[in-house]
Amino acid sequence: MVQTSTAAQEPAGEPAGEPVRPQYTHRQILKILSGLMLAMLTAMLSTSVIATALPTIVGDLGGQDKLSWVASATLLTMTASTPLWGKLSDIAGRKLMFQTALLIFVVASVGAGLSQDIGQLIAFRAGQGLGAGGLSALAQVILGDVVEPRQRGRYAGFMGSVFGVSTVAGPLLGGFIVDADALGWRWCFYVCVPLAVVASLVVQRVLKLPKVKRETHIDVFGAVTITGSAGTLMLLLSMGGVEFAWNSVWTYALLAVTVVLFALAIVAERRARDPILPPRLFRNRMFVLTSFTSICVGMAMFGVMIYMPQYLQIVKGMSPTASGLMTLPLVLAMLVTSTGSGLAVTRTGRYKIYPVIGLGCVATGLFLLSRLHTDSSPVLIGVDLAVLGFGMGLTLQILILAAQNAVPPADLASTTSGVSFFRNLGGAMGVAAFGAVLTNRVASEIASGLRAAGISQGPGGGELGSPDEIARLPQPVKDIVRDAFSHSLETVFLFGIPIALVGFVAVLALKEVPLRGAATRAKARGKSGGETGGKAEGAAPEDAPAEDVAARTR
Repeated sequence: MVQTSTAAQEPAGEPAGEPVRPQYTHRQILKILSGLMLAMLTAMLSTSVIATALPTIVGDLGGQDKLSWVASATLLTMTASTPLWGKLSDIAGRKLMFQTALLIFVVASVGAGLSQDIGQLIAFRAGQGLGAGGLSALAQVILGDVVEPRQRGRYAGFMGSVFGVSTVAGPLLGGFIVDADALGWRWCFYVCVPLAVVASLVVQRVLKLPKVKRETHIDVFGAVTITGSAGTLMLLLSMGGVEFAWNSVWTYALLAVTVVLFALAIVAERRARDPILPPRLFRNRMFVLTSFTSICVGMAMFGVMIYMPQYLQIVKGMSPTASGLMTLPLVLAMLVTSTGSGLAVTRTGRYKIYPVIGLGCVATGLFLLSRLHTDSSPVLIGVDLAVLGFGMGLTLQILILAAQNAVPPADLASTTSGVSFFRNLGGAMGVAAFGAVLTNRVASEIASGLRAAGISQGPGGGELGSPDEIARLPQPVKDIVRDAFSHSLETVFLFGIPIALVGFVAVLALKEVPLRGAATRAKARGKSGGETGGKAEGAAPEDAPAEDVAARTR
């Protein structure tokens, strides 16, 4: 039923001064959700589709020493820009900034496909990350604008499933494109363009938000210091141990710059008239705990999803297509649990139990994955991945929902983009930390294995090549490399277990706040004299156009 409400009609438990929220019908929300999901799928695919294509891309453009930058440039700009998009949407409007992010993404994707050298590709990949940061953050913000917290769970589950689908579809699609003679690696970037165009058209047609005048100002100093500190930290994590040694001048210089910029960001946000990340958010227990838990989840999740396909291709000898299919249990588990938990939250209004169970499953899944070896059966691998996916599906969207519900609507954009920022930052930290553990352990294991076999190790003998290069190695060496990678991956996954357990402890400390929404208002009205029955005054027909809904709320 489409109806309007005012702050005076809200129960005492809801924030005072809440602006009028248009009450969309289920059908209208599904139309809007389709556009948001397409946009999020586009953004997430851009970060995963090139995983299986990187060796071919570098072989064509050159620049083997810059390979890591092709993968990390997108994550760098996506993480650093996430807090800015939420604030810009407060100033210029959600819809305009969402479509701006789509436009930036499309232009950068076309540029990446047309790149003639590795430097151009890295630059356009950074542009893709800038657009993807806006899409991933604003999709959640818009969902928060359209759906009240009590009803948000049933739709947030679908949003969460997009991440799992893109994680598997990306490498699978990338492998197919590279293997297809009629396409080639450039289509790994072009393939995202049609999805972005369709998402833009859908959003333009169905998303009709009421025009809300917000007295906001651009926090330039905060923008520079927040993005600067995140950027230098990402540079340190992505380049440390690869481009320069951890114990080096570059490491200490970047660390010092990060600390200084972070301190200046705190000063900027405390003094800003309209801060990007308001300091009051960090006095909110729910925001702090969900942000911290998101860091832990991001570290564990991105670490596994980046390195698991390498295990399947190098240790098990699977093709890119087969390795993508092998991770389907993880995606299906995420899909089932994210949608199921969302529906359950809407029905019961309780949400804390799901991330508690979810983080426990994540820790269990990491332990099970650490027990894999070269002879592990596909069934066992699938079960282990399903346990991990089960935990991820119960956790990701519920954390954002809990944070959104604990702040007033005026802080919705800052809260959503803030939690997303910390999750992406955790992902970057996880990829860097897991990569450092893997690289150091693999080199040691290979050297030890070669010595035991009486084989001399030539220059670069401790480095892993592409799966095809490893498959062409002589039999004794190939077995040594595969065993080394299997043992190293065990250490990597064991490293992720305490991270997941720290997140488990943090989520236990969450205080469950009743979800705002229709059920809360009905309960309050019942206590104050009962309901009048029938439709609320000013209610629109069930299938009223979104334009009429917006007009009624002005």
